[in-house]
Amino acid sequence: MKKLTLTIALVTATLGGFVVAPAHAQVGVSISIGEPPPPRYEPVPPPRVGYVWAPGFWDWDGHRHEWHGGHWERERPGYVYRAPAWHQGPHGWELNRGGWDHGGPGRHDDHGYGHDHHD
Repeated sequence: MKKLTLTIALVTATLGGFVVAPAHAQVGVSISIGEPPPPRYEPVPPPRVGYVWAPGFWDWDGHRHEWHGGHWERERPGYVYRAPAWHQGPHGWELNRGGWDHGGPGRHDDHGYGHDHHD
């Protein structure tokens, strides 16, 4: 009887190790975000020397879309501002948060409103 109990305990412990290990190996969260609402109309203010206008965009706060109004960003010489943009990906809608990209010699911003222009 002791031998049978020991065998069952060893099999249970061994199988339990196999069951627990994969659960720890698969850590991740997958969420699907619905399409953002259409952008809100915001009048673009007149250009400001030394600044780039960053247009407003819909952000995701973890529960719903939330509007972030446009604002001025201080220019960064040698960089081009890229506005946040939503794109439909293979797993739902994804937000590219934008930011400053190194402009390089052939890239420049013609209007000062954050739009890239490539020749």
